Amino acid sequence: MKKIFLSGIITIMFFFNNVVNAEYQKIFYDLSIESITGEIINFKEYQNKAVLVVNTASYCGFTSQYDELQELWDNYKSKGLIVLGVPSNTFNQEKKTNDEVKKFCEVNFNINFPLSTITEVKGDDAHEIFKWAKKNYGKSAVPKWNFHKILINKEGKIEDTFASFTKPMSEKLIKKIEKVL
Repeated sequence: MKKIFLSGIITIMFFFNNVVNAEYQKIFYDLSIESITGEIINFKEYQNKAVLVVNTASYCGFTSQYDELQELWDNYKSKGLIVLGVPSNTFNQEKKTNDEVKKFCEVNFNINFPLSTITEVKGDDAHEIFKWAKKNYGKSAVPKWNFHKILINKEGKIEDTFASFTKPMSEKLIKKIEKVL
């Protein structure tokens, strides 16, 4: 009876496990994105660094997380962490233009970590980064809302994902970042 119960529990655990068996035909460093000022951010430049990808929005209840993202960047960039903000209007909470987003971030939060252009993060029109993340890590890599976080390790693979409620300076996230650095 115990064997049947245990095998049932194990089966259920595998069934509900969101992480797919990633083959990583591409790694994160094979990708790129346009910066908020129009240049291409080639992720090859980030090789051997950890990257925290965060889809952001100016009108979201989580927008105050920009302060902690900047603090994270200030504390860990010299140790090899890149914070990459990806402004998105996927959830209808972003400004209309890249210039407006850039000014908002600089004036209100003194942001100086890299930001991309306004980008789709979910569905058929999602940027290649988010399609890659879903393919290689499963549904937990798909943003459910703004300020979803994807931590990329130094090998260019997804280490973990964090929901919007996880603050950038939370012990949970800091421990994972320090582990990959």
